[in-house]
Amino acid sequence: MTDAATTTTKISLNKFEKLKSEKDGLAVKAEIEKFASLGWEAMDETDRDYRLKWVGVFFRPVTPGKFMMRLRLPNGILTSAQMRVLGEVIQRYGDDGSADITTRQNMQLRGIRIEDLPEIFHRFQAVGLTSVQSGMDNVRNITGDAVAGLDAEELFDTREIVQQIQDMITNSGQGNSEFSNLPRKFNIAITGGRDNSVHAEINDLAFVPAFNHNEDGEKILGFNILVGGFFSAKRCDAAIPLNAWVPPEDVVAACRAILEVYRDNGLRANRQKSRLMWLIDEWGVDKFRQAVAQKLVKSLLPAVADDEINWEKRDHIGVYKQKQPGLNYVGLHIPVGRFYAEDMFEIARIAEVYGSSEIRLTVEQNVIIPNISDSRLASFYTEAILQKFGINPSLLTRSLVSCTGAQFCNFAMIETKQRAIAMMAALESELELTRPVRIHWTGCPNSCGQPQVADIGLMGTKARKNGKPVEGVDIYMGGTVGKHASLGTCVTKGVPCEDLQPVLRDLLIQHFGAKPKVLVNS
Repeated sequence: MTDAATTTTKISLNKFEKLKSEKDGLAVKAEIEKFASLGWEAMDETDRDYRLKWVGVFFRPVTPGKFMMRLRLPNGILTSAQMRVLGEVIQRYGDDGSADITTRQNMQLRGIRIEDLPEIFHRFQAVGLTSVQSGMDNVRNITGDAVAGLDAEELFDTREIVQQIQDMITNSGQGNSEFSNLPRKFNIAITGGRDNSVHAEINDLAFVPAFNHNEDGEKILGFNILVGGFFSAKRCDAAIPLNAWVPPEDVVAACRAILEVYRDNGLRANRQKSRLMWLIDEWGVDKFRQAVAQKLVKSLLPAVADDEINWEKRDHIGVYKQKQPGLNYVGLHIPVGRFYAEDMFEIARIAEVYGSSEIRLTVEQNVIIPNISDSRLASFYTEAILQKFGINPSLLTRSLVSCTGAQFCNFAMIETKQRAIAMMAALESELELTRPVRIHWTGCPNSCGQPQVADIGLMGTKARKNGKPVEGVDIYMGGTVGKHASLGTCVTKGVPCEDLQPVLRDLLIQHFGAKPKVLVNS
């Protein structure tokens, strides 16, 4: 790593660069036993509040002493054994223990106690789980097609590449100081399908399938590279083309090169201007591309004019045939991604009984059980868990996404998850819809709930009603996914949450073909 990655002038050291220069975040990995013995209240505050994030453990001021733990689940894939361990971890915490599926195909556990960390990490290691480098200035969970390897129409199975990138970045889950001090967090997505299931446009780095020709004129599949997409409280931008195409065997090297250029040259003085796009703005995309090319042994080929993202985005809820004859994958709807230990045990069980013990998570916060044979489907339909996590949810509920909200997150300005569920139920009781409408809730401008990619996005804010401050939302519209994905924009500011239902009802009628239900007198 160059000096630029580890030191800056004293004048430009912001709070976070200072704490990173004083002690490598990964150093806390060797101190877990000590922290467990000390207890959270006696810990050094910088270790507790910040450096623990390098091993995926997050102090939450709204639930002091009850930590959040974020996993790394590349491509959103885990086994029944892993799901069972995660369920057992949160089960010990009773009502305090829960789990959330995130919009990065990942999982976050709630209620974790610091004294239990040594045992938890030991149990993770035994089943091949890791939470290393899942927070702060690291590469976050790498997303890929939820049905990679299952979809008969996919162009490329991304699972192996995603795992290779995970292993490179984290030293196979052990922690890698090469990439543990980026200027800011970094998101990577790789899709080999046709429907942009990973929301490529909102990632710092994304690979989308595109056909090129080799020296003999033969058609070969590879990936166009997009760079710079991100959401923050200060700015939101869609990723832009790097004008580069790589074959599958060069994807990992391209990831490394881009990360090294960003690590060594990214802006570090102003925390709000440290994401990759700010460097691209300062340099220009041509200079950035040239710097990446210099890191590679091979020269970068120009991007292909047309990529292969040409389908409407799918949500994978329901029952679908796999490319493997006689097998099916089933998408279960998990309302706003929240579940508890008993739910996790049941999901693990049905994946073992009916499938191949594999479980997949989606960016819509849902679960897929693959490899269920035709002969087992009828029995699968009788499982009680399907009454809670259905395969044919109502049209508004089906596409609902929500961040954590104020229940657990100190940044959130409003409660989101339960309010979102209740609001959709209320709207569905008074409206007839003909198609799903993607409604995303996020508690603050950090946009973890990704309102800018939704048909209707709701961002928590403070509103005023009758001269008093109340919980409210800013409303975003126009987010599109698929071939010509684009970000939505704010159309209305400061709507009090208590007045939101009629506003959403009108939007659904005016823009999405909803009709008021005809009430029949009894």
